[in-house]
Amino acid sequence: MLKQELKAYADDLKLVSVFKPSTDTANLRSGFMSTYSASKTVALPQSVEEGAAFAGRPLSLPTSLLAGGTGVFASLAWVGFGLSCLLWEDLGDWSRTHALAIAAFIIAGGIIAATASGKWLGRFGAGLQARTPWLLAFGLFLTLWEVATAKFAWLPLPFFPPPQAIIEVYTDDLPKLLDSVFASIKLQLGGYAIGAAAGFLTGVSIGWSRSVGYWVHPVLRFIGPLPATAWLPFAFFTFPSSWSASTFLIALATGFPVTVLTWSGVASVNNAYYDVARTLGARPSFLVLKVAIPRRCHTSSSACSWALGRRSPFWSSPK
Repeated sequence: MLKQELKAYADDLKLVSVFKPSTDTANLRSGFMSTYSASKTVALPQSVEEGAAFAGRPLSLPTSLLAGGTGVFASLAWVGFGLSCLLWEDLGDWSRTHALAIAAFIIAGGIIAATASGKWLGRFGAGLQARTPWLLAFGLFLTLWEVATAKFAWLPLPFFPPPQAIIEVYTDDLPKLLDSVFASIKLQLGGYAIGAAAGFLTGVSIGWSRSVGYWVHPVLRFIGPLPATAWLPFAFFTFPSSWSASTFLIALATGFPVTVLTWSGVASVNNAYYDVARTLGARPSFLVLKVAIPRRCHTSSSACSWALGRRSPFWSSPK
């Protein structure tokens, strides 16, 4: 069906291209307007295949041309950033300025090369074209940052350090930074594990036993609304070291949401499951471990995820 329509469309185009106005008509037109020939103005297709290609031809500018223009501007922005590092003298003593300018020129060359060969790079080229406006904005931001801090001190130092000063910190003090990151991760994971385990056991106990809930629920009502940072004076006064105090605060921030969601999940299990298990001779331990917890294990995992985002971060230095 589509082939027949395209063939009819091509035949109509042939008729338009073959048609030529008569001499009298042309003379009549010449008196008040110029003659017009469609075949001279537009190259009309002469076959079904050409007609199909002509009909599907886009009328807008190619997206590759637009993306290429943005890539060129992004490359110029990074060139401007490199030139801003070299044209003016630094107001401070920073040894990474020249290396930062070379890195900016390399990035600019990579952007322009990737833009020129985008159609051969496949998915990587398409992804780069989609992120080209961000590269442009980032290059302009770095240029303004460099000029406003290291060159003319429009922003006061040391509150607003230039880019090369931050690079110096990461290169010169990298071993110390890695040791500090490892110590912070160890502190964070330790407090998180303690809080998640304590919260899970407390939530299961409250959801299963009304007696435990009678005593623990008022305590949760008191602790819950208070953020972990409000316990800082109590923690540093009570615990012997900052490490143990930080572990307590992280465990407290983790344990409360895990307790509440686990308690809610265990308490919402349908009583019919317990009745069936008791009819088959199940003991209370079996009801807790094989019925209550498996039925609502997804609430515990959600609680752990929530607590992982709600925990209080503490930066720790290696001992």
